[in-house]
Amino acid sequence: MKRLLLGVATAAAVLTAPLGWTGEAAAAHQPNLRNLSGSVKIDGSSTVYPITEAVAEEFKKAAPRVNVTVGISGTGGGFKRFAVGETDISDASRPIKKEEHDAATANRVEYIEIPVAYDGLSIVVNPKNTWVDKLTLDEVKKIFLADTGVKTWKDVRPDWPDKPIRIFSPGTDSGTFDYFKEVVAHEKGTSIRADMSVSEDDNVLVRGVAGDEGAIGFFGVAYYLENKAKLRAVPIDAGKGPIAPTPETIENGTYAPFSRPLFIYVNKRAAQRPEVRRFVEFYLEHGPELAAEVGYVRLPSEVYDRARANLASGRTGTQFMDTSTGERISGPVTEVYK
Repeated sequence: MKRLLLGVATAAAVLTAPLGWTGEAAAAHQPNLRNLSGSVKIDGSSTVYPITEAVAEEFKKAAPRVNVTVGISGTGGGFKRFAVGETDISDASRPIKKEEHDAATANRVEYIEIPVAYDGLSIVVNPKNTWVDKLTLDEVKKIFLADTGVKTWKDVRPDWPDKPIRIFSPGTDSGTFDYFKEVVAHEKGTSIRADMSVSEDDNVLVRGVAGDEGAIGFFGVAYYLENKAKLRAVPIDAGKGPIAPTPETIENGTYAPFSRPLFIYVNKRAAQRPEVRRFVEFYLEHGPELAAEVGYVRLPSEVYDRARANLASGRTGTQFMDTSTGERISGPVTEVYK
């Protein structure tokens, strides 16, 4: 993928003072990025990885002495490390859960929540699959839920071929899996089937679907767009006709219910370190354009403005969950995130 050539002067111009520094103290702690050193440790979602890795590559050009490492252990795996202070930033394809928040609190890890882009969870099939024109939500549930008895495509629709279905899914530590499960298996007593080929690496899922005519899988839209020659995205009919995942349908919410915001979570104490602080500021400045480059959809500018304000003020905690009850707070990101 192409990368933006971001100048050091441009990057330096957007810097603000670290948390709690003002006036002369702030001015004294705004070194040129090229002179900055240290490390930034990041882990988590494979869905958010392409954005964070693109930001890390560009930041490295501006701050060559800062070592930024980006891992892919899944959203849940990333939060496990983040909650014990092993990482500075956690990539997440869903909001933090109550047990993850509680673990961080128990370890005195305060965090700053930052939405970075929109994603459309894409359901894909092999290009040689000529029979699947669309899937209703009920048909998605038939395929992916346990105890439905579906083993072949004919079991989904009688006029489809009697060909075995092979399912490729993100692992259970993945925020993408969590989100998919929340949408598809939200009713009490339902669960996702266990006989799927799973991986935390979405590239493995791409290869799986691309190599089997009867395969189906799901992951973030960026991986689909990067592999359009190998895969076909299935339009989803949630009651208003079949809608395919595109930047327009994801942003305007018509690709429902599989549109979602993506996040990074920043350790507040780590954000006191200049290299972490500068990286997050750089992310907020250039991440929207880089997110679009790698196949995601930028958020409204007001959301990034709020994220900058929350970073500057050191506002901690999640706005997408009631931490006392664990209940998810849903709605447009522009209304939930303040």
